[in-house]
Amino acid sequence: MAEKVDWRKYIHSDPEILSGKPVVKGTRLSVEFILNLLAAGWSEEQILENYPALTRESLRAVFAFAAECMREEALYVLSTGSKR
Repeated sequence: MAEKVDWRKYIHSDPEILSGKPVVKGTRLSVEFILNLLAAGWSEEQILENYPALTRESLRAVFAFAAECMREEALYVLSTGSKR
């Protein structure tokens, strides 16, 4: 298993950049934006090709940051809305 990346080396928040949203250091690419690209079906390769300021390590940091945020949140089971 690969060593877990320390997201703090790659992700930061600055009130002067995107209203303080967490971004990859040295870019204006927010964690939210990158996760939305992945949710839309983009591969890591497509993201790295289209945003050359990103590295594999910075993408891993996005995942590590999101995972840590989720650990700190309460999760609720969502209903699909259909009743059987």
